[in-house]
Amino acid sequence: MTTDAPPPPPPTGGPGTHRAQPTTEQYVEVQRSADFGELRRTYRSFAFPLTVAFIAWYLLYVLLSNYAGAFMGTQVVGNINVALVLGLAQFATTFLIAWLYSRHAAAKLDPKADAIKARMEADL
Repeated sequence: MTTDAPPPPPPTGGPGTHRAQPTTEQYVEVQRSADFGELRRTYRSFAFPLTVAFIAWYLLYVLLSNYAGAFMGTQVVGNINVALVLGLAQFATTFLIAWLYSRHAAAKLDPKADAIKARMEADL
């Protein structure tokens, strides 16, 4: 009597379940391509300026909070002061940037990335 377990079943799934993987050389070739360079430029031209602008806006808020207490304490409406308005604007700015990036990625980045991916998969 043997206690050997039966071999595992073969993988299930339709054709294309096990795709060949690109080689390191193929990835390097794609990275050096003009299309990939354009994709990176498109990403950087959006992300870097917005990141710098947001950090500057955040640092302005921090500096005003530390060194302009009288200004930040100015009442706007009732008990709502400038500090609260600017603090809530930080959250609004964060969501606005996320929404803008989502639109930018869908319109500009995703089509370029999909084209690169399709060419790379076609070579396999």
